[in-house]
Amino acid sequence: MTALGQMCRFIGLLAFWPLVVGAAAADMAAVQSDWVEGFNNKARLVAGRGPEGQSGPLYAGVEVAMPAGWKTYWRAPGDAGGVPPEFDWQGSVNLADAKVLYPAPRRLADKSGDVVGYKDHAMFPIALTASDPSKPIHVRVKVNYGVCKELCVPAEVELNLDVPSDPAASPELSTAVAAVPGAPRTGVDPVLSSWRVEDVGGRPKLVLHVTSQSPGDADAFVDADGGVFVPLPKRVSETGGNVTFEVDLTDGVDLKEIKNKLLAVTLVDGKGQSETKIKLE
Repeated sequence: MTALGQMCRFIGLLAFWPLVVGAAAADMAAVQSDWVEGFNNKARLVAGRGPEGQSGPLYAGVEVAMPAGWKTYWRAPGDAGGVPPEFDWQGSVNLADAKVLYPAPRRLADKSGDVVGYKDHAMFPIALTASDPSKPIHVRVKVNYGVCKELCVPAEVELNLDVPSDPAASPELSTAVAAVPGAPRTGVDPVLSSWRVEDVGGRPKLVLHVTSQSPGDADAFVDADGGVFVPLPKRVSETGGNVTFEVDLTDGVDLKEIKNKLLAVTLVDGKGQSETKIKLE
């Protein structure tokens, strides 16, 4: 080959190399299933590392996208009812455990009352544990959920995705995991500063005192293990950065069911979110 031919071949390889690198990077980052279309929603699986990086767990995320104004529900859908998501992992391969996490929800007004959930879009991150960490996980999940605007519609979708043992980070999953309530971060997240049960004239109520960096939009949600119904807290006062909520324990509550059960108190505001477990003894 002449010197000119060698130079042309070298230049050609240089031109091709960015395409190869770009395609490989895209393949590493794009661990996701195709969208599955439903009535006024679509769903898919996304997989990757979360904000913890390589030292953290593998995640898959069930992503639900809806038209503007439509919503889907949190694990406890609120006083007006709704369909909380349910996940069935049968048919998955090399999957030892799948823990569904719920990003901080919002209180949403409905014509029949208040519900708790996500408007327009939701990402439910799932922490995956492989039976054999050196091998990929085949995730197969059937998800039942509800989507609602003026009309509430039950939805069901089956999603499949092969998750490599060491996938790239996923910005979407990192954002969703970072929004999952946990122990409050000092000076950032709302904090359950104290709580008590009051019984006035045979009408018990749970009183929650919350300290918030953004008290104007602070909100509280309470749910019990096993899906036992707990009414939505009502905001009763705000003084400075302190907000008080009350839960009417006579409003459709079976006190025997929630006695000695762990209750999760989820707090959200414009700065962050937190979750604290309490027990009504």
